[in-house]
Amino acid sequence: METSESLRTGRLSVVLPAYNEEESVPLAADVIGNLLTRAGIDHELIFVNDGSRDHTWRAIQEAAARRPQVRGIRFSRNFGKEAAIFAGLAQARGDCCVVLDCDLQHPPEKILEMYSLWQQGWQVVEGIKVSRGKESPLHTLAAKTFYRFLSGATRLDMSHASDFKLLDRRAVDVLVAMREKNAFFRALSSWIGFDTTQVEFEVQPRAAGQSKWSLRSLTRYAVTNLAAFSTAPLQIVTILGVLVFLCSLVLGCWSLWQKINGQALEGFTTVILLLLLIGSALMVCLGILGYYIAKIYEEIKDRPRYIVADGCGGKDGYER
Repeated sequence: METSESLRTGRLSVVLPAYNEEESVPLAADVIGNLLTRAGIDHELIFVNDGSRDHTWRAIQEAAARRPQVRGIRFSRNFGKEAAIFAGLAQARGDCCVVLDCDLQHPPEKILEMYSLWQQGWQVVEGIKVSRGKESPLHTLAAKTFYRFLSGATRLDMSHASDFKLLDRRAVDVLVAMREKNAFFRALSSWIGFDTTQVEFEVQPRAAGQSKWSLRSLTRYAVTNLAAFSTAPLQIVTILGVLVFLCSLVLGCWSLWQKINGQALEGFTTVILLLLLIGSALMVCLGILGYYIAKIYEEIKDRPRYIVADGCGGKDGYER
């Protein structure tokens, strides 16, 4: 790392995905903007409106009119949080970028600590959750199960991972250059490597509004990202095949032994159970294979991750 006498400086881009966050946008613009201004950090705030159904885009335009450092991107429809993050990174002009939630559950004051670590030479600064804030026990259990499985599948420690992180320009360029459509930012930003350190934080209460994540949307988000980043579910096909084979072998040997001793099995209960077991395993395997084939189909169509319908702001005159 660099010594204190040779700390690097540069422009900071802050990427904030926003979906139905009309109340949070002005708060985030003021809180983060004032924080970075007082710290003397040259910066820009990039809000990405992910097809919101409320007045989020109007709030972004008003924030851009009040603050020259604020820029806005509006999608033509909802493309998802991952697409919004990558759109913001693609538009960022800073020497390093921070990604955080628009609702301020990621504490903005940690940005200063991340930026300081970047000045010392770190290229990726991961925000690590030490607590998940207020959420239902079911949500907590589901999240821990998902990240435990993902950590085992990817051999990356994702147990406390979050989207809150700082990336050096080199890391940003690598991520933006990746062509995969179903990109999982939280895992890819760890997978690319580079010199990485961590900053711990506690999830804060929402600054305004209600969470837009339902159990159904979280489940869909988890399944999509697991399939996008890992082939581990495909191994379930092999495991189920081996289990069914072993069960069939045991039952076959037992039936043969009964036949030799003149004690043939009565009825069809064993046969019916065996058929149900094999049939269920086959359906599960076909479902997993079908899901991955669908993802392959989406990739080979080579459609863009997102479509930008409009933009605003960027009147500070800065160019990279």
